[in-house]
Amino acid sequence: MTDHPLTDGTIRSGMAPPLAEAFSTRPDTMPGADAMLVPGTAMALVPGEESAVGDADGGSGTRGWPGSCGKTQFASHLAESFWRSGAVDLLAWVTATSRASVLSGYAETAMRLGLDHGGDAEATAARFLAWLADTPRSWMLVLDGLRDPASVAGLVPDGPRGRVLITAVDATAVPDERRAVAVPVPAFSMREALSYLFERLSIDPEQRGGALDLASDLGREPLALAHAAAVMNSSGMHCRDYQDYFRQQRARLQAAGAADPPAAAVTWMLSAEYAETLLPGGEAWPLLMLIALLDGNGIPGTVLTAPAVCKYLADMGGESPPDPQRAWTAVQALERAGLAAPAGLVAPGELASPAGLAAEARPAGESPVACGDESPAVWVSEPLQAAVRAVAPGESLAQAAQAAADALIEAWPPDQPHSWLASRLRSCAASLLEHAPSALLAGGCHRALLAAGDSMNDALLRGPAVSWWRDLAASCERLLQAEHPDTLLAAGRLADALLADGRAAEATAWSQRVLTGRVTVLGPDHPGTTSARVSLGRALAATGMPGEASGVLGEAAARSEQAYGPDDPGTLAISDEYAATRLAAGDPGDAVRCLKRSLDARERALGPDDPATQAARVRLADACVADGKVKDAIGHYKRVTGARERALGPDHPDTIAARAGLAAGYDAAGRMGNALAEYRRVCAACERALGADHPETLTRVAELARSYHAAGQLGDAVALLRDAITRSERALSPGDPVTMRLRQVLDGITAEMSGE
Repeated sequence: MTDHPLTDGTIRSGMAPPLAEAFSTRPDTMPGADAMLVPGTAMALVPGEESAVGDADGGSGTRGWPGSCGKTQFASHLAESFWRSGAVDLLAWVTATSRASVLSGYAETAMRLGLDHGGDAEATAARFLAWLADTPRSWMLVLDGLRDPASVAGLVPDGPRGRVLITAVDATAVPDERRAVAVPVPAFSMREALSYLFERLSIDPEQRGGALDLASDLGREPLALAHAAAVMNSSGMHCRDYQDYFRQQRARLQAAGAADPPAAAVTWMLSAEYAETLLPGGEAWPLLMLIALLDGNGIPGTVLTAPAVCKYLADMGGESPPDPQRAWTAVQALERAGLAAPAGLVAPGELASPAGLAAEARPAGESPVACGDESPAVWVSEPLQAAVRAVAPGESLAQAAQAAADALIEAWPPDQPHSWLASRLRSCAASLLEHAPSALLAGGCHRALLAAGDSMNDALLRGPAVSWWRDLAASCERLLQAEHPDTLLAAGRLADALLADGRAAEATAWSQRVLTGRVTVLGPDHPGTTSARVSLGRALAATGMPGEASGVLGEAAARSEQAYGPDDPGTLAISDEYAATRLAAGDPGDAVRCLKRSLDARERALGPDDPATQAARVRLADACVADGKVKDAIGHYKRVTGARERALGPDHPDTIAARAGLAAGYDAAGRMGNALAEYRRVCAACERALGADHPETLTRVAELARSYHAAGQLGDAVALLRDAITRSERALSPGDPVTMRLRQVLDGITAEMSGE
C-alpha cells in the first residue's frame, strides 16, 4: 500500500510532557533501552520494584509512590531521540488513560495523515491501524499512562516498520496484544542521582555539599529528587539544609502515625510550602487543589486562566480583582517548586489574558513531542494529585471542583469536538466526575459534565459516550434521585448514545424509562415528554418494530401539532419520522400522504428552494419509489437536483446525493440508459470533489457497477470493480470496510457469470 500524499514528509501528532530540566538519560539503570525498541516491537515501561540496595552508597531503598519512577519522562526522551535522529517518519504521542483519549489521539493522527474520511471514532481508528500495519514508512506510537488494558483492546498497533512504546501504571495494565516486553523503570542509581543534583545545582557549587547524603535519604526517587532540586535551585538552599528540612518534616509525619513515608510523600509537602512563600497572596495551595482534580496529562492553560479560576483564586487568596496574569504566576510558582511542568510557556509578564495563551507560539524545534496546538499545557504527577486530594479538606475540594468545572465550560471550543483542546477538556471532566461527583451534582448536574458527553457524541466516540452517559446517569440517580430532571436528562442522553452505537434494544429500555419518568414529573404534554416519545419511537424502529414505532411517533406528532400547530418545524420533523416508520411498516401510501403535507407546509413557510424544503422533497421522492409512483419520484429528484446544482454547483455533496437519488429513480423505472448516465455523473463529481480514492467515491463506483450489471454489461462492471478494489487497497487497506464491500459486489457478479 502506498501512502497518502500528506505522508511524503514527516508528521508528529499529540503532545508529550516537556523533559525535565537536567533530565537523566539513565546510563546505569536503563542502558540499551533504545536498542530494545527496534521496528516491529512493543515495549511497556512499568514501575520498578524497589528494594534495599545494600551497597556502599548507603541507599535506603525506600519505595517511592506507585508510578512516580519517571517512566513517562523516559518515554518522552526515547520518542524525541528517535524523532531527532530521523529513525521515524511518524511520531504520535497518545494519552492512554481512557479509551476516549486513545481514540481521540488516533483520530488526530489519522486526520494529519489524510485518513479521516468520516465514520465513527472506532472506524477511523481501524483505518489508522490498517495504515500502520501496511505502510513502508517508519513510525513510532506512544501510549502514555495506561491504567486498564481494556482501554486499548483492539487498538494496539502492529506493523513491521513500527515501534510501540507504552507507559503503564503497573505490570497488570500491560495489554496482551503485541506481547509487549515489560521493562521495569527503577529509582536512579546513586551516580545518576548525584549527576542530576549536580546539574540542577550547577550555578552555585557550594549548594552541592551533602548531596550524597541527601540522595540517600531520598531513596534516589526521581520525583523526590525533582521536588528537592527545584526548591534548592529556586531558593538557593544547600543540600544539607534541605536534608535537615526533609528529616524534620518526615519526623513530624512519623509522629502523626505515618510509618516510614516514601520520600516523595515528604518532599511534595516541602515544595507546596515553598510555593506558598513565592506567592504571599496564598494562591498556590488553592490552585494545587484545583489542579489535583483535573487530568494531569496536559491541563490546557486556557482552563487555568479562565475567569472562573481567576475568581476562585482571588476569593481564596484575597486578591481583587481576578487576574489571569496572577493565575498564571501561580502556575509558574508551582513549576518553580517542582509541582507542575508547563510546556509552551509565555515569558513572565507577557500574559495579558487567556486568549494570549492560545496566541503564543512555541519556538521552532524547542517543543516537546509537538501537537500543533499552540496553547500552553500543564502536567502534574498523578501520585502527587492523589496526595493533595488525600490531605485537602472536603469543603475546599468542593470549591475547587466547582471552579474547575466552570472553567471547563468557559474554555470549551465551539464546534470543535475533534480538537486537542476538546479531548483534554473531556479528560478533565472525567477526572472531576471521578474525584468530586458530589460537588458537581449538588442540587443538579453541572453543565461541564453534560458538555463532556455531548462532545463525545459530536466526536463520534460512540462506545466511550455510552460509558460516560451510563456513569453519569448512575451518579445522578445516586445523588439526585431517579426522577430528578437531570437524572432523566442523562438517561435520555444514554438512550440516544446506545442507539447511535447500534444497541437498539438497550436504547428502547432506557427510552421507555425516560418517557415514564417525564410523564410522571412533567406531564404528558410537556415538550420534554414529547422529545422522549420521539426517542422511544426511533429506538423501536431500530429494533425492527416499525408498527410500534409509528404508534409512538404518531402520538408525539399529534401532541406537538396540538401544542404548536401543524406547520411548526418541530411538528414537521416528528411527522417526517412517523412517515419513515410507516414506510418501514409496509405502508408507503400513508408515508407519501404524510410527506406531501410536510413538503407543502415547508414550501408555504420557507419557499421551494430552501434546503429544508428540498430535503423534504427528497424524502417524498424516496417514498414515491417505494409506493410504485416512480414517475412522480423522478420528477421530484430532477427538481431537487437542478435547484441544488444551480445554488451549490455540480460537485457539492448535496447535489451529488440528489443526483444519486435521480439515478436510483431511473433504475427503478427500468430506464437503464438514463440511470447509467446519472451514475457516471455522480462518480465523476465525487472524483472531482473528493478524489478518486476517497471512500465515498469508491462507494459510488460500486453503485455504478451494480447499474452496469443490471444493464447486462457484466464485463464493464467487473473491470470497474477490479480497478476500484486495487485503488481501495492502495489508498485505504485490504481490510477496510469499503474494500470488503467492493469485493462482495464483485464476487456476486463473478459468481453469476460462472453460473454458480
